[in-house]
Amino acid sequence: MNDDLILRQEALVENPTARLPVCLVLDTSASMTGAPITELQEGVSTFFAQLLADDVAEYSAEVAVVTFGGNVDMAVDFAAVTRQTVPSLTAGGMTPMGEAVETALELLHTRKEEYKRAGVDYYQPWLVIMTDGAPTDNISKASRLVDDLVREKKLAVFAIGIGKDADMNELAKLSGGRPPLKLKGLEFGQFFLWLSASVGRVSQSVPGNKVDLDPVAAWASV
Repeated sequence: MNDDLILRQEALVENPTARLPVCLVLDTSASMTGAPITELQEGVSTFFAQLLADDVAEYSAEVAVVTFGGNVDMAVDFAAVTRQTVPSLTAGGMTPMGEAVETALELLHTRKEEYKRAGVDYYQPWLVIMTDGAPTDNISKASRLVDDLVREKKLAVFAIGIGKDADMNELAKLSGGRPPLKLKGLEFGQFFLWLSASVGRVSQSVPGNKVDLDPVAAWASV
């Protein structure tokens, strides 16, 4: 067992609060260059800051960040937000969305197994996918995996299209039956405020109970 895994397990023992794992799968391909990547960076920073400002969510929420822009990278692995730093995002390359979603699902699976070994309860994991284009790789395996997990009530998916070139039909194949939403302009800040508030609300509930989230009108074109 490596040192990082030991520290992750010790953190779970030290803080047995039920966890809500949230994996952000973020498009950082070349088409995100300029204002989009800048706004996305600020939005992610807002997300982390809002979770840290919530007395419950800062101990319950765990965030991982997977980026796909040419390569698929695990920018942040799962841990309590008190132990994490905001990743630095840069744009470039193609859009390997299928590989990115598969990577995210593997990270979620690994973290759930760690929760179980530590005897820590957890909420239904969240997968957040944000893209401004269409996948440049095969997404059939990722789509099948997402559909299976959603059907088994083991995953909640929030799929967000950015800008006029986002392929909402392809994105729908990765949304587990929930229609993807279109971001209003570059309202990343509003989206991540909504997301952090939603995480906070869920983290104050009993795992397994249904929680109604706030309306999405501030950031989404429905």
